[in-house]
Amino acid sequence: MNLGTNEQNAKDIIHEAINAGINYIDTADLYDYGENEKLVGKALKGKRQDTIVATKGGNHFEPNQKGWYWDPSKKYLKEAIKNSLLRLGLDDVDLYQLHGGTIEDPIDEVIETFEELQQEGLIRYFGLSSIRPNVIKSYVDKTTITSNMMQYSLLDRRPEEELLDYLNDHQVSVLVRGALGKGMLTSKGIEQWEKKGSSGFLDYNQDELKQVIENLQTLAQEANITPESIAIHYCLNHPRVSSLILGASRPEQVQNNIEAYYSAPKDQSIIEEVKNMTKQQVYKQHRT
Repeated sequence: MNLGTNEQNAKDIIHEAINAGINYIDTADLYDYGENEKLVGKALKGKRQDTIVATKGGNHFEPNQKGWYWDPSKKYLKEAIKNSLLRLGLDDVDLYQLHGGTIEDPIDEVIETFEELQQEGLIRYFGLSSIRPNVIKSYVDKTTITSNMMQYSLLDRRPEEELLDYLNDHQVSVLVRGALGKGMLTSKGIEQWEKKGSSGFLDYNQDELKQVIENLQTLAQEANITPESIAIHYCLNHPRVSSLILGASRPEQVQNNIEAYYSAPKDQSIIEEVKNMTKQQVYKQHRT
């Protein structure tokens, strides 16, 4: 999502990741209205065998028209995946995700569509990209989804209330987005807070948010690691989290994330310490 539209820069970012051993590439048809998939497809030429490719669908948009609307119908999803494959230059994707979802959706029809796409050989597995407990549970109750992508970080611990354990019990992998909290959980956290924290974040007000960022910076310095490392390994600490989606807009950011991953906190108590520094939130909507 952060690739931008510069083809060479996007290619450099993806190649940097693949050459370093990262093998999960996640995009969506809605990102830059299909342009993101085209960039990903060009960057993957000759490297498809080294990657697990995922995309998402369900947001209906038309070429050369602004705007989109939610459309999880069988007709549209079947059209959307074929358009995604054309843009990616692929015969199939490893994972196709419903990009959102509401409890009012024709869930049985969506599941049927996914299963038919599997039978047609266009997708290998299917999953969701949702933070709505009621939607997630509705799909898990009716079918075997492979994964669910959700926002999770030290600043957004809502999945800990029940969803992480629930998905663990049902053997559904969790793909985490937002682990670095809009960049506020990095070495440049205060700088990012100045840009993005004026309205707070979830139930943190501006001052509370700054305090958490400063505390994280101090803890990281004392442990001789980076804030990124703590943020990344906090999310990976739950057994059901299978992958973090860490966006990058420059190749150097890929390397920074890799270095943070390999610099794991030596003391597990750090995980407990940052947990005590932050809030345990709950989902207030979409519960039933």
